[in-house]
Amino acid sequence: MTATARAKTKTRVAFNVEQYRELLRRTLPTVVRTEKEYDRITKVIDALVDKGDGATAEQEQLLDLLSLLTEQYDEEHYNFDDAPPHEVLKFMMEARDLQQKDIVHLFGNSSGRASEAINDVRPISKNQAKALAAFFNVSAELFI
Repeated sequence: MTATARAKTKTRVAFNVEQYRELLRRTLPTVVRTEKEYDRITKVIDALVDKGDGATAEQEQLLDLLSLLTEQYDEEHYNFDDAPPHEVLKFMMEARDLQQKDIVHLFGNSSGRASEAINDVRPISKNQAKALAAFFNVSAELFI
């Protein structure tokens, strides 16, 4: 589930502008123009995603903002249009310094299925594509 969808399904809690302002002050989001900035923002995104349902409304709002900034950078610097899904997956894993064991939970805790998807032995299912998309904060279409 994407951060936006999670925010919409979560019980409404009053949005605290001061807390959000503090998150912005600490994070200093900006248009991503360099790989170094991309890496910095991606680390913040990963930390926010790890919070899962425990994330506050302010953290989810920040996650949405940072996701947009990195998506813009991805679109400008990485052309996934012609890449096969398993290559996109390999790239995303490499960009985040992930190993197969780090994403096996997205394949029903089956290391065999994860390996098959990564190595293009078996196509990525729609459910797996959705899970990968939510995990990497990208469109599921990249994995189908």
